[in-house]
Amino acid sequence: MIGAVRCELLIYDVQSLKQKRSVLKSIQTKLKQRYNLSVAETAYYDSWQRAELTLVTVANDRVVCERELQRALSLIDGQPEAERTITEYEWL
Repeated sequence: MIGAVRCELLIYDVQSLKQKRSVLKSIQTKLKQRYNLSVAETAYYDSWQRAELTLVTVANDRVVCERELQRALSLIDGQPEAERTITEYEWL
């Protein structure tokens, strides 16, 4: 089972793409270190207050995938620099 989630983020208090990349890099590093998943920025590369992250995990069971993705989304929600808006799941 492959589980993927795309989530849009609004990043506050940044004035440049360099600051945006710093915030995203911090979030991506935390996610990769703590959870069994892959993370990539997948849209809005040139917009400095908006981003899209895609998280993907693989497991034998959908419940395990869902649990891992939910834990990762909770970590994102706990970041004061960014607000998660639109979130879409995909199952393969």
